[in-house]
Amino acid sequence: MESSLGQKNKHREFTLASFSSLPLSSSTASPSSPSIARFHIDSGVAELRIFNDSESSNSTNVDLHMAQLFKVGPVESICISEDSETDKEESYSKGVTIQFRNEEESKAFHCAFEQWKKEADCEESKLPNGVVSARRSKFDSKTEASSAKMYFHYYGQLLHQQNMMQDYVRTGTYFAAVMENRVDFNGKVVVDVGAGSGILSLFAAQAGAKHVYAVEASEMADYARKLIAGNPFLADRITVIKGKVEEVELPEKADILISEPMGTLLVNERMLESYVIARDRLLVPNGKMFPGVGRIHMAPFSDEYLFVEIANKALFWQQQNYFGVDLSSLYGSAFQGYFSQPVVDAFDPRLLVAPSSSHVLDFSSIKEEQLYEIDIPLKFTATVGTRVHGLACWFDVLFNGSSVQRWLTTAPGSPTTHWYQLRCVLSQPIYVMAGQEITGSLRMVAHNNQSYTLYLTLSAKMWGVGAEQGGILQTSSGKMELKEPYYRMSQPQIQPQAYAGQDQQPQQLMQQQDMNIQSLDIEGAELLQQELENAVVQIQ
Repeated sequence: MESSLGQKNKHREFTLASFSSLPLSSSTASPSSPSIARFHIDSGVAELRIFNDSESSNSTNVDLHMAQLFKVGPVESICISEDSETDKEESYSKGVTIQFRNEEESKAFHCAFEQWKKEADCEESKLPNGVVSARRSKFDSKTEASSAKMYFHYYGQLLHQQNMMQDYVRTGTYFAAVMENRVDFNGKVVVDVGAGSGILSLFAAQAGAKHVYAVEASEMADYARKLIAGNPFLADRITVIKGKVEEVELPEKADILISEPMGTLLVNERMLESYVIARDRLLVPNGKMFPGVGRIHMAPFSDEYLFVEIANKALFWQQQNYFGVDLSSLYGSAFQGYFSQPVVDAFDPRLLVAPSSSHVLDFSSIKEEQLYEIDIPLKFTATVGTRVHGLACWFDVLFNGSSVQRWLTTAPGSPTTHWYQLRCVLSQPIYVMAGQEITGSLRMVAHNNQSYTLYLTLSAKMWGVGAEQGGILQTSSGKMELKEPYYRMSQPQIQPQAYAGQDQQPQQLMQQQDMNIQSLDIEGAELLQQELENAVVQIQ
C-alpha cells in the first residue's frame, strides 16, 4: 500500500519523556528515557514505533488500525492495541504508558495519532482486486479463533452444503425471488456474500447479471470454482474470491448483494454482521440487498410434554447410590443446565397461547453494532387459560424485488425448513387465564463464539376487575445459550416439503391457524404434573 499519507510524510517523530510497556516486566520495570515515538508506513501498514533513543532495539510497534489512545493525565497517555503470537491462533491486548515532556506535546501527539489512524483506515479501500488485507479484520477481532476455525471447517464440507441445498423451501424461494426479479439482476454487478457452493451466484448469472463476485472464506471456495466451471455458459460471468468480506477488495462496487446469512433465530453464527459490513464496503449507495429485511417472531407457548421431557433428563442426578456415590448434590445444577438449552424442532402452532409479535431488522439501514445486543420488549394477551412454558420463536426474510416481493418463512405450520423453529423453555412455568396480559423481554447478547446468550423473562400481570391497579403476579426468567441448542429431531416432525410458491406473507399464514388450544388430553398428565412440581420444590 503506497498511501497518500506515506507520500506526504514518510514518517513523523515525537520526543517523549519516557515510555513503559504494560504489564511491567523485569526488562521494563523502569521507564525508558528519553524516547522517540515515530509514525511511519511499514509494508503498507501504518504503525507507531516507540523506542529508546539510545537503544533502538528496545522498541514497541503498534498497528494503528487496531490501536486506541487514552489520555490519563495532562502529560500521560496509554496506548492499547491487539497483538497475537505468530505460532498461536489466540490474540491479546498490549499497552504502553507514554509520558510527554509537556502538555502541548501531548496534544500534538494525540492529534497526529488520530490523523494517521484515520488515513490508515481510509487507505484500506485501495487494495487491488481480490487482495486480502494483511491487517487483522473486524471478523478476527470479535471472533474466537477456535470458533472461526470450526465454523469454516463445517461450511467447507460438501455434505453440509448439500443439507442446505436440499432444503427446497430455502433454495426454491431464493431461485424464485431472483428469477421473478430479473430486472434487479440483468446487466448488474452482484456480490454473493458467503457464497458457499456458489448456487446463488449461478442463480444471479441465470437472471442476466453482468458479473457476479462470489466471496467465500472456507475451503468450499474451491468446490464453488469447480461447480461454476462445470456450467460454462455462466462461468465467464462469475469470479470466485476466497476470503472474508471484511477483508477482500473488488474492482467495482456491487449494484446488488445476495446472501443467505440467516442462522437459528435469524442471528446465530453472527453472519448478519458480515452481511452489513459487505453492504458498507462493497455496495453502491441505495443498492439492493436480497434479502433486505428480517423479522424475528415470538409467542408464548404451552407444551407439557416438552417440559416434562426436559425436566426428566436431570433425574439421573437424583440417584443417591450410584456405585456407592450420592449424585443428588448436582441435581439442581443439572436441572437448570438442561433448561439453558433452547429447543430446536418443528412444533404444532396450536401450542401457541397468544398471537405473535415481531421484531424487525432492516438490513439496508441497521448498523453492525446494533446486532451486538438486541433487546426486545414482549407483550401478549393470552387466548386461553393454561400453563405457559416459555417463548416460541421463528423468523422470516423479505426479498423486496422491483417486480415481486417474496418472503422466506420458518413459521410453525408452514413447510418445514432446515432451520425449524426455536423454543426457550423456562424451568418455572407461569399460569395465565384467557385475556390475561403477559409481559417481559428477550435480550440477546452476542459473544465471540459467533452466537448469542439469551436472557428471557416472562411475567403474568394481574387479571380481571381492578387489574389496572394491580401489578405482576408471577415472573419466570431463564438464561439460554443459542450456540448449545437441544436438537429435538427424534420426535415426530413435519418433514421438509418441496417449494410451493406461496405469495402470501407468513403472518397471514399464521393468522389462518386455529389459535384455540384444547385441554391436554394426556392420560396421567395430572400425575406427571404433580411429580414435576414436587421436583421443582426440592431444588428450590
